[in-house]
Amino acid sequence: MSGNILEQSCPIPKSDYEHILLAHGGGGKLTQQLIDKIFYPLLGNEILARGHDGATLTTSGVKLAFTTDSFVVDPIFFPGGNIGDLAVNGTVNDLVCCGAIPKFISLAFILEEGLPIEDLWEIVKSIRHAADKSGVKVVTGDTKVVGKGKGDRIFINTSGIGEVIEGTNIGPEQCSPGDVIIINGSIADHGIAIMSKREGFSFETTIESDTASLNEMVTEVLNKYKSVHVLRDPTRGGLASALNEISNSSKTGITLYEDKIGISESVRGACEIMGFDPLYIANEGKILMILPEKDAPGVLDILRTHREGKEAAIIGYVTEEDPGFVKLRTTIGSSRIVDMITGEQLPRIC
Repeated sequence: MSGNILEQSCPIPKSDYEHILLAHGGGGKLTQQLIDKIFYPLLGNEILARGHDGATLTTSGVKLAFTTDSFVVDPIFFPGGNIGDLAVNGTVNDLVCCGAIPKFISLAFILEEGLPIEDLWEIVKSIRHAADKSGVKVVTGDTKVVGKGKGDRIFINTSGIGEVIEGTNIGPEQCSPGDVIIINGSIADHGIAIMSKREGFSFETTIESDTASLNEMVTEVLNKYKSVHVLRDPTRGGLASALNEISNSSKTGITLYEDKIGISESVRGACEIMGFDPLYIANEGKILMILPEKDAPGVLDILRTHREGKEAAIIGYVTEEDPGFVKLRTTIGSSRIVDMITGEQLPRIC
């Protein structure tokens, strides 16, 4: 009976697609459609509705952050890292984006029959190294094995728990006109490192993933500046998708400046050769900080003392105009809309 009531109150939504596409996992418009049409109607609540990188929960007077993530990157070993350290760093950074100090993570492995034990050993070693570096403990886990041809070597699922730094109030809805947008370095390194390895491309300079945990750097900022409104790691869908999500959540406009966005010459050249827009390519060691302009100089000073933030820069501003839209001021003085990507530039990127 209850199932019939649920079916009546939540009919299957109309969709342009009858089946899941790779693009539904790309962090762009199709991902958002799944969330808006499938997950929110059936599972929505006031915590989930914030649309954040994780949930912030209060229990027994302690404010905690909780997040979960899955990693299906192909290839599993790539320049600058592998699926193991990527899983730890990605989970840690999602907790960081809630304004939390990461404490504990879980690991669940789905292994395909035939995966070399040597590969698993190397991946777990990387997990241990990344966890030690981040100051988190792996406290629980699970392992499943599927038949040969039923998986793709190894998938990893994680969950993470952290303690929210007192006095912080981080969330996309906090974004306010007049805020500045800071990023801690150049973009698109991770996605291009994956694609160059996957497709066998070689360039004059090896492009490495930027995968890194950012908790030490961000904690130092939050301990001094409680005025930070938004933290977001621009992973799937890249810088453009992350800022579109923030703009929609906060009902504000965002203006970016093309000449302020760092892109290495190697990555820029690779994007031109392969026809990619670096604004939409995943990053795994970058974080967006949105905060009042008056505090920007001090925050930049802190970021630049860390290896992961030495190239930190202001790349844009939050405005009252054109709420829900992200605009890019180009190097030639024109302006264009930076929309959320519809398709999938780089599948299986994290």
